[in-house]
Amino acid sequence: MQIRAVSAIAIGLLPLSGIASLGAQQPDQSAVIRDLDAANVARHNDVLEYTNTEHYKVFRGKDQVHPAAEMTVRVAYRKGAGKSYTIVNQSGSNVVLKYGLHPLLENERAINDPNRVARSWFSTSNYEMHLRPGVTRVIDGHNCLAVAISPRQKAPNMVEGTLWVDSRDHTLVEVEGVASKKPSVFAGTTKMMRRYVKMTGYAMATHAHAESSSFLFGRTAVTIDYSDYQFRFAGGHSGR
Repeated sequence: MQIRAVSAIAIGLLPLSGIASLGAQQPDQSAVIRDLDAANVARHNDVLEYTNTEHYKVFRGKDQVHPAAEMTVRVAYRKGAGKSYTIVNQSGSNVVLKYGLHPLLENERAINDPNRVARSWFSTSNYEMHLRPGVTRVIDGHNCLAVAISPRQKAPNMVEGTLWVDSRDHTLVEVEGVASKKPSVFAGTTKMMRRYVKMTGYAMATHAHAESSSFLFGRTAVTIDYSDYQFRFAGGHSGR
């Protein structure tokens, strides 16, 4: 079961509905990309700690209603230490839990290791980025611009696809695409999506979806819902 690539994004493609017009004025590509880079650095510098709850569901085959396994996890991030995961509850197939969700958490922990976490940022050091002229979309009430991304080094957790950013302040709203490298020779292409909401000035994940197919395991889909964020920032203030 190849669901490890859901970590892109800590993540099938949504239809490009809600196409919007942002007017005749063309956005400044350099400003958009500069703001994306700056947001990564600002969040890393300012967010000292945060906690949140993540709820994972795994669906197998044609049944996309009844999960084969579920897991609720409490996540704690601390700058300089990375993320820790405490399983609150889990249910469903022991095989899916053991060989799917538990390795997924371990992969997330590894990606967020302080010595390597910057390698997965959506930044120009990791990706080639180009604004797609005239391509826009409305997502949750936000008029969004499309930024095409292609990883400089291919990996299962690196995405080939599109960043959708708010047209006003260039905050990340959604990423969608495919894993740039298959996690194994037995896995098919993994499609990913992750949705973000701006909280206390920073884009934080609220929902993710990944889907892949393989000859051995068939279709597997994973969804993650993120909630209950609490933050501690540099300077001593906190927020949620």
